[in-house]
Amino acid sequence: MDSARVTGPDSARVLVACVGNLLRSDDGFGVAVARALDTLDLPPGTTMIETGIGGMGIVHELANGYDGLVIVDVVDVGRPPGSLFVLDPKVEDPAGMSGDAWQATFSNFHLAEPSRVFLLARGLGVLPPWFALIGCQPADVETFGQELTPAVASAVPAAAAAVVAQVRRFALAAAGLDAASG
Repeated sequence: MDSARVTGPDSARVLVACVGNLLRSDDGFGVAVARALDTLDLPPGTTMIETGIGGMGIVHELANGYDGLVIVDVVDVGRPPGSLFVLDPKVEDPAGMSGDAWQATFSNFHLAEPSRVFLLARGLGVLPPWFALIGCQPADVETFGQELTPAVASAVPAAAAAVVAQVRRFALAAAGLDAASG
């Protein structure tokens, strides 16, 4: 969708992509947030997808045209487990990457690592003008199991609320009613 056609916050299109591996403890955080979002009224124009560990699905969906993108995932930034944060990533132009760097970055298109998704989407010209990552510090992503650790499980409701707030922020920005960066 061309952002110039956004006439108000209700006409903006925002993609929420929840990623993670349900079989690796806290790596299932994004999936848990998707389930929590299923119980909420998302703003008009919001599309939510749960992609597991398949990052290409996000890029394919972005080809349908969006004004904003929110990815939800666990990210290890060295904070206490269960800590939530919103990152506004800076995405370089992949045209400047060497062939070796491109191959190293994209050798496995099945992995939904957010930095790869943002970079590939930018390279294909489908990265929306506003994008963010809502992350949670995991405690354990190695243990085989479907249960989140208590600290990460307790962060799920706040993460769902943060997603809704971020979607509203992007919708306002797309309508020219607020400044958002991405």
